[in-house]
Amino acid sequence: MARVSNFTAGPAALPLSVLEEAQRELLDYEGTGMSIMENSHRSKTFDLVHNEALDLAREILGIPSSYDVLFLQGGASQQFALIPMNFLRPGKSADYIISGHWSERALEEAEIVGKARIAGTSKDAGFMHVPTKLDLDPDAAYVHMTSNNTIYGTEFFAEPDVGKVPLVSDMSSDFMSRRIDVSKYGMIYAGAQKNLGPSGVALGIIRKDLVEQGRTDIPVIFRYGTIAKANSMFNTPPTFAIYLVRGVLRWLKAEGGLDAIEKINLAKAHNLYGAIDAAHDYYRCPVDKSSRSHMNVVWRLPNEKLDDKFASDATKAGLVGLKGHRSVGGLRASIYNAISEADVQKLVDFMAEFRTSNPV
Repeated sequence: MARVSNFTAGPAALPLSVLEEAQRELLDYEGTGMSIMENSHRSKTFDLVHNEALDLAREILGIPSSYDVLFLQGGASQQFALIPMNFLRPGKSADYIISGHWSERALEEAEIVGKARIAGTSKDAGFMHVPTKLDLDPDAAYVHMTSNNTIYGTEFFAEPDVGKVPLVSDMSSDFMSRRIDVSKYGMIYAGAQKNLGPSGVALGIIRKDLVEQGRTDIPVIFRYGTIAKANSMFNTPPTFAIYLVRGVLRWLKAEGGLDAIEKINLAKAHNLYGAIDAAHDYYRCPVDKSSRSHMNVVWRLPNEKLDDKFASDATKAGLVGLKGHRSVGGLRASIYNAISEADVQKLVDFMAEFRTSNPV
């Protein structure tokens, strides 16, 4: 069976070469006579995989030595709770920039733990742009943001100026898609299942001084300090997911790293948005142009019936995962790193054909 062009928001497409390598090594990893899934997480075999993945993340992103790099379980959603549990002390407040569903979810978890406030929101504009007017507390424990919004198709292209307050960013859906200055953040975290690997693991990059200052009146396993001290192996990690993350990072390095992949991602986004805008009487992107995500492109057709037909016909044509999130409808193409320029061109060609075949 031929592989499809997979535009699903996540778990998302993985590089074919990484999957093929995993297939070859599935039953016998490097002559051990067993799968990497069967190797002990305490073995030298897995230890090499684990540490190479962490080292590659440091190298590719240019992570300073003043940061811990951690493999985390529970996905990004668990970090919504662990961040305030670790960093939000009694008598302090945390600021949250609300740019969509996932930042709202993060705020809700923080409010269970302690005091949190909305420092900026674009909800009154239907989240069709990222917040631009911020009311920040200079004494906040941290400022939390979501860098890219998979549901609404918006993205921050610059970090907000938060002064000396640690900036914490959920980068799940644009992580490793472009170069960033890690030193501007107190913490970055990302679920792997968009640009980094399969579901089941998240990556955390945390300033060591914040880790050291983390609260100790919470369960041991929920402390970032515990995870950092144990090199992310306080308990059994998701070994196969980490193995695949290593494969994706190897692939990304071989492709030329972040500078090369950013150039490709910009070309893909330009092509797809260009096709939408050129047919604005038929396709419509509701997102403010200044905030249009390079990872999750959303658009609408003249009516919901056509939206549904487009998604259905596209699936039959081998273009899958284009139906918009159930909360907003419409169409969405997630064009993460593993989606090629050829995949996007197939979609653009299909859009032109569909418009001709289905006039309003």
